[in-house]
Amino acid sequence: MFKKFPDSYKMHVYKSYRGTFFPTQIEEETKKNATRATLVGTDSMQGAEIGFPFPIPTSGAEPIWNHKTKYRGDAVVRYNDQAIVKTDGTFKLTQVVEDVLFTYANLSGGTEDGVLLYYLQTDLGSSGTRTLVHETADQAKDKRNAWLYNKGFGRLKRAPNVGYDNPSQTSDGEQFNDQVDMINGALDRYNWKLLGKREMYVAHNSGKINSPLLKYKDILKAGHIDQDLARYELQRVWVVEATLKDGQRHKLAKRVFYINEDAWSTQQVDGYDGRGELWKFQEGHMVTTPMIPTASAVPEIIYDLQSGRYFATAMVNEAKLTDFSAEFKPKYFKPANVAKRIK
Repeated sequence: MFKKFPDSYKMHVYKSYRGTFFPTQIEEETKKNATRATLVGTDSMQGAEIGFPFPIPTSGAEPIWNHKTKYRGDAVVRYNDQAIVKTDGTFKLTQVVEDVLFTYANLSGGTEDGVLLYYLQTDLGSSGTRTLVHETADQAKDKRNAWLYNKGFGRLKRAPNVGYDNPSQTSDGEQFNDQVDMINGALDRYNWKLLGKREMYVAHNSGKINSPLLKYKDILKAGHIDQDLARYELQRVWVVEATLKDGQRHKLAKRVFYINEDAWSTQQVDGYDGRGELWKFQEGHMVTTPMIPTASAVPEIIYDLQSGRYFATAMVNEAKLTDFSAEFKPKYFKPANVAKRIK
């Protein structure tokens, strides 16, 4: 980024502060998971309950599972503003709302019917597109179930392509489905290697960039976000390298993940194309939400270093407040019930 934008890119580095914490039950169950949880292959997690499954990871896929299963509250309604930013700094804003029920890291109960979480995204714009996902806990056994509605279909229909490197609905191709929340979904197309821990400057305690006093035009600039609003600290991260398996397909042939040691949340990802060139750089601006308590990347930025565009998601400055007090039952996310609400 410094090389590509020598006249505008900068990093403001602050004293490190380790303020991430989770509910006591999550922390206690995490300790127990250290000796009872196992990972078969890359996609079959067994024996873990409620907490982070692999607090002492020994393989590359295990820190990714910690990210995927982190506690974020029992359920949430998140208003997620997104923007595709062109090379001249102009952008197109999309607003979506995401209803989520977490059935694994849920203090009211454990995994239900093999489902890790239920997710429903609704485009609040004119398209009205809806994406429904039932994320399975063992994707080696049961693949992700997904459905899609748009006006062209006229109905909610099965969508087996909601995953991997198929583009997410509102990103104009700048975000793959498995880049949502930095990384999600099945891991089976890659070989995963744990490279250990290192200290790294990452976007952390990012309160300034999430201020409600800011407008999106204040944040989104040509080439990159306004780096005067970004806040960096030296933190320890787990480093994981994923390389595409022979015979498998994904537009990103290699990815390197940098996962915060305290939050088990992915903070940065380097994505390489098939030629070995750095192509997609993901950066999550970590913020701790003490009232839950949890920590997440808000916002997330995906820089396309080849086209010069970038995609900003999980922006909250002009959005409605996230509702962490939401309550959902699994039946809310059943396809038949979602289809009835569309009508």
